[in-house]
Amino acid sequence: MPGLGDLVPPPEPVRARWRIRLGAAVVILLIALGIAVVVGALGAAGSSTEVPASEPVLASTGEPEAPAILIVQVGGAVRQPGVYSLRTGARLLDAIAAAGGLADDADADAINLARQIGDGEQITVPRVGEVPPAADPGAATGGVTAAPGPIDLNTATVEQLDTLPRIGPSIAQRIVDWRTENGRFSSVDDLAEISGIGDKTIESLRGLVLPE
Repeated sequence: MPGLGDLVPPPEPVRARWRIRLGAAVVILLIALGIAVVVGALGAAGSSTEVPASEPVLASTGEPEAPAILIVQVGGAVRQPGVYSLRTGARLLDAIAAAGGLADDADADAINLARQIGDGEQITVPRVGEVPPAADPGAATGGVTAAPGPIDLNTATVEQLDTLPRIGPSIAQRIVDWRTENGRFSSVDDLAEISGIGDKTIESLRGLVLPE
């Protein structure tokens, strides 16, 4: 058997190669750990999807509904007489604006620009010096004439309503005020909600007003 003196350390070249291999193994292990960390981070980031704030969210019903419209004919002292489409709830001034505005000879003081207009209405703006047609229960007053027929509770002025039986200026104003606060009348029976209008008055108005 060899003695203790025979156990000598390996030569220097062998120890150098061993250190190189050990260092290489450590480097490879560190690279592998780094790759694992990067892959894990990328995977975590990819698991969360965000919608950009600027991306619009569409309702299940699709595009928003188009606003309701009404169609009126505008003539007389306006720059571009014709038939125009307006949003529901439009005023007389909107109809005149659609027709290019008042003509130079229009009698602006004879019309109520704030009056709400109705679908299918025929509007005639008077010229200075013109005399409106004789008063008719179905004709508009205040310088804007309409075809004869029942008075529309949803568009009539106080003056128009005052021509109806059993309706004086005070009750006519209440009708306009109720319309402003509550919206359009659905039938003549809605008048029962207005103070001063009873069943007899409503019956006397049937056939003379719209809606029936």
